[in-house]
Amino acid sequence: MKKILFVCIENSCRSQMAEAFGKIHGKGIVESFSSGSRPSGVVNEKAVAAMQDIGYDLSTHTSKSLDRIPQVEFDYLVTMGCGDECPYVRTRQRADWEIPDPKNMDTQEFQQVRDRIEEKVIGLVEAIKNT
Repeated sequence: MKKILFVCIENSCRSQMAEAFGKIHGKGIVESFSSGSRPSGVVNEKAVAAMQDIGYDLSTHTSKSLDRIPQVEFDYLVTMGCGDECPYVRTRQRADWEIPDPKNMDTQEFQQVRDRIEEKVIGLVEAIKNT
């Protein structure tokens, strides 16, 4: 299985949802992980609610730093738009999805970001399946 690491600054919204969608849509194909360059220590309640809306329990996730991920070479590193905040991680391929941080958005905007992340994760999993 391919290993994907999703990184954002706080590891509280975007990367957490991406990890969840990796688990949902990549079952048996990818192992998904997430972390933050400056983790908040908590998963954002809006993210938990947004994922609950689609039947996924994000409350079981924890916000973690890059120090707490497996120290391996990942097949894919996906940053959410944190630019220079994302330190070096050993990876074969790297992408920046430039997804806005939804933490201060209203519920509808937050759900739009969630759905955009899901579409991107599905696209990545499909690309991996086809290689």
